[in-house]
Amino acid sequence: MSTTTLEPGPTGPTRARRRVHPALAIVAAALPVFMATLDNLVVTGALPVLHRDLGASLDQLQWVVNAFSLTFATLMLAAASVGDRFGRRRVFVGGVVVFTLASAAAALATSPELLIAARAVQGAGAAAITPLSLALLAGSVPPQRRAAAIGIWGGVNGLGVALGPVIGGAVIDGLSWHWIFWLNVPVAVVALPLILLALPEQHGRTGRVDVAGLGLGGAAVFGVVWAVQHADAHGWGSAAVLVPLLAGLALLAGFVARQATAAAPLLPLRLFRSRSFSVANVVIFAFTLGAMGSVFLLTQYLQVSGGFTPFEAGLRTLPWTAAPMVVAPVAGILGGRTGSRPLLVAGLTATAAGLAWMAVEIGQGAGYGALVPALTLAGVGTGLVFAPASTAVLAGLDEHDHATASSTNNTLREIGVALGVSVLTLVFQHAGGDLTPDGFSAGTPDAVLVGAAVTLVGALTALALPRKA
Repeated sequence: MSTTTLEPGPTGPTRARRRVHPALAIVAAALPVFMATLDNLVVTGALPVLHRDLGASLDQLQWVVNAFSLTFATLMLAAASVGDRFGRRRVFVGGVVVFTLASAAAALATSPELLIAARAVQGAGAAAITPLSLALLAGSVPPQRRAAAIGIWGGVNGLGVALGPVIGGAVIDGLSWHWIFWLNVPVAVVALPLILLALPEQHGRTGRVDVAGLGLGGAAVFGVVWAVQHADAHGWGSAAVLVPLLAGLALLAGFVARQATAAAPLLPLRLFRSRSFSVANVVIFAFTLGAMGSVFLLTQYLQVSGGFTPFEAGLRTLPWTAAPMVVAPVAGILGGRTGSRPLLVAGLTATAAGLAWMAVEIGQGAGYGALVPALTLAGVGTGLVFAPASTAVLAGLDEHDHATASSTNNTLREIGVALGVSVLTLVFQHAGGDLTPDGFSAGTPDAVLVGAAVTLVGALTALALPRKA
């Protein structure tokens, strides 16, 4: 069921806006995000098989993961800017098509080089999918239902996180690694007509695309993410890390200067006058650095020290990773009544407590059963973070800024994940950790405790959010 109403456009004149049933809009917006999230996590569990079947070296295996995340993080702001000016739905559909074609190319890859190239194109498609999905959803449902819709969207996103390791292990064990990419094709076949039916075309800021800003911003993100991803292999003091890091930071300074003077900036600095936008971005950066970096180590711990296969380890992370499927929609509904602040503070605190609990149990040599309550607590906390953080980023902003706000938030998420893996791995190594059962048992507790501390910093930062953000 849909209706058509006239609403103020971003530059003044009225424009037609077709309202659709919120459930249909949620499915249309969330399904492509689920596809992209699931695919990225599934690949991680397939790396040993890719090493065997394609003869990929360790460096090539890292690039199978990094090629996706580099293009994904680098191009999100650009995709949001292009979507604002030429149509968010049009660019969103383009992202889904590019991602799907690249998935087919990845499934057909016969060499590590071809797979890495396909993964880079997948990341470019995902860069258009993730930020525009949230902006399209927010503009397609009535404001009074927006928080609940974002909560359900967050739950579907959490579903991709939860099922990634499980589906990856099952597909690899039962079929072949090619099918982790072929699975995207039927998902896209269902998603594309739903998008055209349920998500009206939307535009954001008008004017010329800030080409100089695109270049500076993309290069800055690329340099920083590249440095972080290579810090473990080369060391933070090496030229291979310091040169791209310093270049990225210099380009970032140039990007900020450009945004302060550009007639149509890629990222309007006025957005940071919103306390909710600024604080929410710091919160999500701290959360992804501390919690997602810990997930990386805990998954490896279950395999190396626990002796579980990738599929078995994925199943055993479900008390954490599956909880957001249930909690995030509830958090979205509650957020419309309470605001995001209490939910974020509670969620980040619970996640930090769960991580600290796990670190203590692992340090004492406890078995998997002793970790289940802590995993569950962290999962409930994580579910309380996803939707309220997304809501807080958009709170109080004009609708035509939603895509830019979402892409900024997702770029910081990606950098937070990359930095979390790198920093916590460094702590792991300094604590005596290595790729042996005893080494993982020795190094994991300290690293996860650091992750808990960073997540707690996020909880304290969330106290600065406006009461009704």
